[in-house]
Amino acid sequence: MTAADAGSWQADEEEPRGPVGKAFRLSAADSLSLGNAVCGFLAVCVLAYSAIQQLTVAGGHFTPVPSSFATAIVLLLIGATCDLFDGLVARRFRASAMGAELDNLADVISFGFAPAFMVVIWGGFTKEVPFPMVVGAAAAVLVAGVVRLARFACVKTKSGDFMGLPIPMGAMTVISIVLLFQPSVWSLLAVLAVAWLMVSRIEYPKPKGQVLAGVLGWIMVNVAFLTFWVAWPEGGDMPIKIGASMQIALVAAIPLRVLVYKREQRREAERINN
Repeated sequence: MTAADAGSWQADEEEPRGPVGKAFRLSAADSLSLGNAVCGFLAVCVLAYSAIQQLTVAGGHFTPVPSSFATAIVLLLIGATCDLFDGLVARRFRASAMGAELDNLADVISFGFAPAFMVVIWGGFTKEVPFPMVVGAAAAVLVAGVVRLARFACVKTKSGDFMGLPIPMGAMTVISIVLLFQPSVWSLLAVLAVAWLMVSRIEYPKPKGQVLAGVLGWIMVNVAFLTFWVAWPEGGDMPIKIGASMQIALVAAIPLRVLVYKREQRREAERINN
């Protein structure tokens, strides 16, 4: 290889492959994606600060503080709202060249790493379950979320629906389990079940129209419940438990409804063929 060839080879390798000018311009949708990422980061910071503060003051003894969990969850719900609107804003105005990548990276932080870290804080300081089991369940949530996002970028369903549980809904379901149950083998199995749903082939309908409005309303109601829980702890935690129970019931009901619907379709096809 001559020096000229080497120089041209290096030039080809270093040459930008896309519209560099546009790639460095952040759109309004990108700002929402970055806001989502920041909310996920702040949620992890809140949980870590609470754990460090308690371990320092209590001399190695740690009990999860409900208010820190509530604050972290409010931040994640705000991030979910940003995630809900960034696509709408991108379609309504303009999307940058790196919009899709920013969206996925932000989702990994807010709905992959942050819920996984919350599982560790929730179950990692108890004697009820071994620490490696807690870390394994948390890692399963993170890995399933990453795989779910990568598959979403590569695979499109014929119906246009989501293949597998969407990662924001998966994160909120993991959080609901943390809110409702004490760390145990059974609750960790429930966390693993949510991770499996994220990478499964079960199709979840995309929120559109009235469904989209219902999802946004659900997020706002949960933010209100959590704010009330943090501000007035003497009022009890019944509202947030109701919201968490509804989230788990919704995620469990959709696969059952899909299975029933497909069975009905097969029976109808068999009836027509016969």
